Parts: sequence; structure tokens; C-alpha cells
Amino acid sequence: MANVSLNRKRAKLKQVLGIRARLALLAVILVAPLMLERIRSLEDARVKQIAQATTEFTTVARHSADAQREVISSVETILKSEAFIRASAGGVSKSCDVLRASLPTSLPWIRTLLIAGQDGRIQCSTNNMYVGLDLSDRPYFQQAQETGRFVLSDFLLSKPAQTPTVMAVYPVSALSGTSDAVVLATVNLDWMSKIMNNLGGRSGISAVLVDSAGTVLAAPADQSSAVGRPLDNLPLMSAIADMALRSDQDEGSLSFLAVDGSHRAVSYIRIAGTNARLIASIDEDKVSAAVSRDIRTAYLQLAFVVVFVLLGALIAAEKLVIKPIEMLADMAKRFGEGDLSARAARNRLPAEFVPLARAFNAMAAQLGQRERELIASNDRLTVMASIDMLSGLANRRGFQSRLDFEWMRAQQYDSNLSLLMIDVDHFKLFNDTYGHLEGDSCLTRLGETLSGIAADTMGFAARYGGEEFCLLLPNTDLTRAIEIGENVRAAVLRLCLPHITSSHMIVTVSIGVAAARPDEALRPGDLIEAADAALYAAKHRGRNTVVEHGLVQESEGAAEMAMVG
Repeated sequence: MANVSLNRKRAKLKQVLGIRARLALLAVILVAPLMLERIRSLEDARVKQIAQATTEFTTVARHSADAQREVISSVETILKSEAFIRASAGGVSKSCDVLRASLPTSLPWIRTLLIAGQDGRIQCSTNNMYVGLDLSDRPYFQQAQETGRFVLSDFLLSKPAQTPTVMAVYPVSALSGTSDAVVLATVNLDWMSKIMNNLGGRSGISAVLVDSAGTVLAAPADQSSAVGRPLDNLPLMSAIADMALRSDQDEGSLSFLAVDGSHRAVSYIRIAGTNARLIASIDEDKVSAAVSRDIRTAYLQLAFVVVFVLLGALIAAEKLVIKPIEMLADMAKRFGEGDLSARAARNRLPAEFVPLARAFNAMAAQLGQRERELIASNDRLTVMASIDMLSGLANRRGFQSRLDFEWMRAQQYDSNLSLLMIDVDHFKLFNDTYGHLEGDSCLTRLGETLSGIAADTMGFAARYGGEEFCLLLPNTDLTRAIEIGENVRAAVLRLCLPHITSSHMIVTVSIGVAAARPDEALRPGDLIEAADAALYAAKHRGRNTVVEHGLVQESEGAAEMAMVG
């Protein structure tokens, strides 16, 4: 009794401490949750650090954009003053004298002041090298005359000195109402770059001022090589060039993955009164490099702990899980090899596997019956696969199998074998006229007719494909095959199936007949080719006719097809 009680306690303990409970116990001792929590906190720290750096840099960029706005505003103010002088001076000479004396020394961002006539030619300038230059074809000059407002051009190289600059333009007509002149100023891009120096010298951070076409106008000293280059040609900016330039918003920001694999946050600010934008980019990976290193270390530690625990779990699970599974897999393999007597020993399995063992043992009892049913189903499917459901005759696959069999039998008994290839005349026109449903009905009637003739002649009828049928006639010579072909043609005529697009006004067929006495020199395909050739000839002889084709052997044993009649 003590042994029975002990065995019962062991069974209950085995159920309580089953595989699921044991694996859950292993999961409890894993330190992965603690490591994941540490990684999560580091990730939060990185996000906060990036957000703080982005906010700080965006503020600096906004201040820089405000400074650029002030520069442009001061240029606009100077041009308006010059326009007022030009409008009130009453002459070119006087206004030019005033112009030369009025360039403020306190505005180093203006290189040159100019006055151009309505025709676009420079009348006077603080730099004589520009006098006489024709600006009439310049887009910024034309835009100022058309709009009557202050215009700031895109990046360009001034013609006389080939100096990078942008042109500020203001039409005198904006003040006087007459379009007799335009005042211009060349802007010093070097000075605009100096304004941006507070954005440079920072690891992972880049900033540029671009015109409406995306050409860089100004950049901090450490990024000065970008000036004059399109934004698309800058590896870290090309990904956002189109989005930043086409945006209708004055300010915006976005994040993207650069071509070098770095995550970057970008802010862009439009310079008021112009189409220029200041674009600032932050490399998030460089900004958060220290935190990223800690995160990588935490991942490595997590990986080490997981590998260590998994090794222990694999060793422990070998007996608890793998051995029972191998036992059941061996039983399944024996089932697959046809050993229906295979059974799982339930007393050697953990409690969780006993229901599965019972299911396997029950499956073994039913497998024999299922196998017999499967064989019967496969036989039925094999038969169905050889039948054309529309005509009720054999399909091409079934015909090929029967042809191969009759060919070997005719070769064995040295007998004749004939083949009729039958094609419905103008069947496409029939379908176009009466529709596909009537076309299917026509093929069904023809199949029934051929089936009856095949039964009478001990032949084998099949649908070869589409509107083409065939009739295989064992132990039948060419003469008899031609007679049967005429019977088929006449039987189709007797059906009187309407076909108004045919010259006969009813459905007709063309028939090609071929006969052979199979031997080593011939193959079944030769008989099909001969019947096809005869059918082709029947089509060209006006259809609704029977044409024969014989297979004649040469003395060397090679097969030659010859048309008879």
C-alpha cells in the first residue's frame, strides 16, 4: 500500500511539475526583464537628449534666420532710399552722384549699388566695371519690373568679376509710378556666411542657407565648400531637398535616414520676403553617441545572459521535451513507412504528451481504412483527369495514353492503325455569332455523335483540344478509315446545327485521315502529324470534306509521309 500511495504522489507531482511549469520556472530566473528595463531607460534618455539638442539647435537656427532677415531688410531699405533719390533727383547724372556718395560703410554685406534704366543697362554704379552691363534678360530684373516689388535673386556669379553673389532689386516705379529705372545691389555672401558661424563647429550638425532653386548661398566656415553647390549634391541634404524647397510652410521639420545610414532631424525656416530658406540638420547618432554606446553594451550583456540561460534550458529540456518528441516522431515515421502496428508507450511520456500519444494510437487504427479510401479516390481522379467534361470524350491526355497502347498492340500483331483528325469548320465565327454557351452545346452534340460512331467501329474518340476531335481506329486500313470519315462528316451534317456564317448554313467538319502499320521506323507522333497534314489539306480544299494521308516506308527504314489523293 505504501508503494501505491508513493506512486500516486509521484503521478500528482509529475502533473503539477509538468513541462509548462518547469519552463515557466526557468523563465522566472531569467534576468532579461531587468536588462530590458535598463535598455528602455537608456533609450528614453537618448530620445530626451536628441529632443533637447534639436530644440536648442532649432532656437539657434531661428536666431540665425532672424539675422539673415535683418540683413535682407537692411538691403531693401537701402534700395528704397536709392529709389527715392532716383525718383526725386530729376536726372541720371545727379542721381548717380548721390548714389556713389551714399553707399554706407557700416553695411559690409552690400558690395555694390547700381541703377539700371528701363532697358536694363546699368547707368551708374559704385563700381565702374558694371556700367553699361545689360541686365534686361535677367530673371530677377524682369520679375522686379513685372511685380513692382523688392526681389532677391537666386545664387549667381556676377559677370565682370565672376564673384558669387545674389542680386537685390527694387523698381523705382514702386515709388514714382513710372518705370524709368531700377536700383540694384550685389549682396556679399561671405558676410551672410559669417552670420551663420554660430551654427558651425558642432559635431553631427550642419546648416546652409539656400535659394529657391536649392543652391547654397551661405554656410558656416567649416562647411564653406557647400556654397554655390546644389542641395541635391550634398550627401546629407539631398534626401530632404525636394521636400524642404517645395513646402508652403514658413517653418517645418522632419526626420529621415541619410545615405550614410545616420538618423537625421532637419529644420527649415523661410527668410521673410524671399524664397531663401535656412536648413539645419542634426545627426542624431552623433549627438547621442555616448548613450548609444551604453545601449549597445546593455544589448551585449542581455545576449550573454540569454545564451547562458538557454544553454541550461536546452540541457534541462533534453529529457523533458526532446526525448518524448523524438519518441513520437519515430512512431510517426513508422506510420509513414506503412507500419500500422506502431504504438506510443504512454507510460514513458510526460503527462502533457499522453493525449497526443492517445491521438496517434487512434490515428493508427484508422489509417488502414483511410489509405484504402485514398487509393480508391486516386483511381477515380485518374479517370476524371483523362475525361473532357464538356464533350464526355477522353481528353488529350487520355487520347495520348490510348494511342501509345494501340500503337504497341498494332506493332505486336503487325496490324493497321488509323487516325481521323476532325475540326469544326469556322467554329470561331460560330462562337462570335451564337455565343460561347451555344458553342459549348455544339461541341457536346459533336462529342455524343463521335461517341456513338466510336462504339460502332470499335474505335476510340477524344477531344484533342478546342474544336478539334480525333477518332482512333485500331486494326483499320486507310480505305476503311476513309469510309468512317465520310460517315462522321455525314453524321455531323444530319445534326443540322445552324451556322449562318458558314457557306453551308449548318455546322460542318473537315477530316484528315491517316493510316499506318507501326514498326520500329515509325513513332506515334508520325501518325498524328500525317493526320494533321491531311486535315490541313481538307481545310484548303473548301472544308466539309475528307482528305487522306498515308505513311509509306522507304527501303532504308526511314518514314516518309506521302499524300494520297
